[in-house]
Amino acid sequence: FQNRNFKMGFTSWPYAATEQAVSSTYNFMAANGDIYAEHIDNKIPWNAWINNTTLPTEFTNEIDSKLAHRISNNKLLLSVSLLNTDRSNLAEDIDGSIPNYSSLSDQHIEDAYFKHIEYLVEAFQPNYLVIALEVNELKINAPEKWDGYKELIHAVKTRVKQAYPNLPISESITLHNLYLPEVTNSEQFIAEITEYANQMDFVAISYYPFFKGQHSRAEFQQAFDFLHSKITKPIAFAETGHLAENLSVESFDLFIESNECEQNAYVETLLLNAQKQNYAFVIWWTHRDFDALWETFPEEVKDLGKLWRDTGLLDENGEERVGYQTWEAVLSR
Repeated sequence: FQNRNFKMGFTSWPYAATEQAVSSTYNFMAANGDIYAEHIDNKIPWNAWINNTTLPTEFTNEIDSKLAHRISNNKLLLSVSLLNTDRSNLAEDIDGSIPNYSSLSDQHIEDAYFKHIEYLVEAFQPNYLVIALEVNELKINAPEKWDGYKELIHAVKTRVKQAYPNLPISESITLHNLYLPEVTNSEQFIAEITEYANQMDFVAISYYPFFKGQHSRAEFQQAFDFLHSKITKPIAFAETGHLAENLSVESFDLFIESNECEQNAYVETLLLNAQKQNYAFVIWWTHRDFDALWETFPEEVKDLGKLWRDTGLLDENGEERVGYQTWEAVLSR
């Protein structure tokens, strides 16, 4: 196709735990996209926000590092997670604790999370905000918290809208657990999440097809067709990726075959749908396989981290895959 009508970019997830890798990642994002994502999906300094105490340096250092690498010519998506890695509770504080609450909508949680978002929006001045990540997973993993979550995020969103009326806001939804949700009443679940998503300024999608055993263009397209049949608001892919190598994780009893040609089939399907359906943007999760970074992970999260390790458009040595060439061809249009 000619005249690309959507933006393309990556998250700032680095491939190694070195300053050189971080700088290289930002340079790559500047050269290979017109939008990029800062993905704050780690910890929230709840204690400091709730008690008005000094923010932990571990938190401020991370933010300052990202700000120091700001890509001035690219649009910016700021994605912030309210939830933990399992998407079953609030994200942990720096010390691993979680604030006490009777409902997620408790006033002290609302006030603290608003301060957190306000701090980040003031710092980054993003063009788009995803105010909570993969929220349909909370309804699956902790359904009793769902109503409190909706009240909390509505209250925070209302306050953010008052402060930043022109900032488009969304909460991301995982397509793999909307299209094929692991719930007892899937029709009801799909209807509720769809109705919820269609109230957002834009619908932010998180999608990793291999999580649901999708490997072919036809399977990828079925998921996209499902999405387009349900969503009425502008669509944006806030994070996505697909394996370019076989994945084996013994502790999860998991073995998934893939290769760079299959990855490229997904890249082509994704970008074609983005053009045809006028997506706002597409963010590929990791530009390069992060084997070197993965080696530094604590043992207890290595198996989890391995799931995404080999989804780069460059391999661990920085060599281009076919999917990278497809990406570049579309980017230049």
